Amino acid sequence: MGAGKSTVGAEVAHLTGRPFVDLDVEIERVHGSIPELFERGEPEFRRLEEEMLAEVLSGEPAVVALGGGAVLSPRNREGLRARAFTVHLDVDVETAWARVSGSDRPLAQHERGFRRLYDERRPVYAETSDAVAGDVDGVLLAAGGIHVERGALARLHELVPGEGQIALVADGRVLELHRPGLGARLVSTHTVPSGEEAKELGVVARLWEELSLDRSGILVALGGGATTDVAGFVAATYLRGIAWVAVPTTLVGQVDAAIGGKTAVNLAKGKNLAGAFHLPELVVADPEVLATLPEAERRAGMAEVVKTGLLASRELWREEDEAIVRGCAAFKAAVVLSDPTEQGRRAILNLGHTFAHALEAGAGYGAVGHGDAVAAGLTAALRLSEQHLGLDPAVRAEVERVLDPKLVHADHEAAWAALQRDKKAKEGRARLVLLEEPGKPIWGYELPESEVRSALDSLIA
Repeated sequence: MGAGKSTVGAEVAHLTGRPFVDLDVEIERVHGSIPELFERGEPEFRRLEEEMLAEVLSGEPAVVALGGGAVLSPRNREGLRARAFTVHLDVDVETAWARVSGSDRPLAQHERGFRRLYDERRPVYAETSDAVAGDVDGVLLAAGGIHVERGALARLHELVPGEGQIALVADGRVLELHRPGLGARLVSTHTVPSGEEAKELGVVARLWEELSLDRSGILVALGGGATTDVAGFVAATYLRGIAWVAVPTTLVGQVDAAIGGKTAVNLAKGKNLAGAFHLPELVVADPEVLATLPEAERRAGMAEVVKTGLLASRELWREEDEAIVRGCAAFKAAVVLSDPTEQGRRAILNLGHTFAHALEAGAGYGAVGHGDAVAAGLTAALRLSEQHLGLDPAVRAEVERVLDPKLVHADHEAAWAALQRDKKAKEGRARLVLLEEPGKPIWGYELPESEVRSALDSLIA
C-alpha cells in the first residue's frame, strides 16, 4: 500500500501502449467498495481478488497494478509465475505510511499494524517478483531486460544469465580499453573491426567458423552499435539461434542501438538489409565506459538522445550520463514492448533516420558519421513537421543548438536512390516520421516525391 503502483502502472501502460488494469478498482467496479467488502471479512475479499486476477491474467496483455496483499495467495503467485512479469515497486515504510494514513483503506487504519504488515509481506514480495524497481523508468528497464549500473562491466560474470560457456565478440579497440569481468565461463574471444566494417558478411562467416559453443552457450557482445548488430545476427543464426548478451560501450549503443533485438549486417545495396529480430537475454549498460568515448562518438550518441527526447517529450540531453542512459533506454524498451517486430508504433524510432540512412549511403558508408547524419536528418524531419503539422519552430531551434548540424558531403543521386530503398518505403515512396509536438510523433507520413527530395538535397553540401 502506498508504493505508487496505480500511478506508475498507468504511466507504464501509456508508454507501452497496453491497457491498464488496477485490480482494486476492477473489484470495486464489479463487487462494491473495498471497505464494505472487508466488513464481510477479509477471506471473502481475497476470494474475489483471486477470481479477478485469474480473469485478468487470462486476457490480453496488460499492465496490472496489484493490491498490496494479492501476492499472499498461493493461487495468485502461481498465476503470476505462469503469465506475468512481476515487478516489486519498492518503497520505504515511512513514505508508504505517509501516503495512506488517514485514508479509508481497511489495513491502513493503525500505524503499528501497517508496519507489521510491511515487514511480514516483504519476504513474499521478494519471492514473487522478477525484478525490483522504484520508478517508471526502473519498471520499463526491468521489463525490457536492461541493466544500467556504473561499474557493471567489472562484475559482468555475475550478471550474464545461465551457466553455459561464454564466447566474447568484441570491437578490438574497445577491448584494449575495457576488459569485461567474465570469469572462468569465458572460453573464447573474437575481435571484429570498428564501425560499419564489422557488419560485412565476411566477418559473419568468420565468426560462424570460429565459434565452438553448443546450444547452452551464450555470446557476449562488447562494443558499439555495429558490434552488437553483427554479434546479435551471428547469435540469431549460429546453431539456428543461441542466447546472447549485449554490452554496449558507446552512447549510441547504450541509448538505442543495442536495445530491442534488431540485428543486422549491411549489403552492397544498403544498410541493415539482412538481419533478424533476436532479443538479447540482457543488455548491460555501464555509463563509466563513456568516459573514454572520442568526441565524434559522443556527438553521434547525442543525436540519438535528442531524437529520443523529442519522442518522449523529455529534455534528456540536459541530464548527466547515467540519467541519459536510463531515460533513453527505458523509453526505447517501452516502444519495443509495444511493438516487438516493428509492425506499427516502433517506426517512430526512425525520426530523422530516413534521411540519415540515405545520407550515409550517398556519402559511402563510413565517410560521414552516424551522428552527423542523424543530426542533419532530424532538422529535415522537423522542418517538414513545421510545414505540415504546425510544429513550433522553437523545437528545431533547440535541436540545432544542441547538435549543431552540418551539411553532408554526399552524392545526390546515390542518396536519393538509397532513400527510395529504405525499409519503411512503400513502392518506392518514402514514409516519414514527423512530429506534431514533442511526445506526439506521426509515422508512415507520405509527402510528394519532389518535396522529400528537396528536403534531402537541402542537407547535402
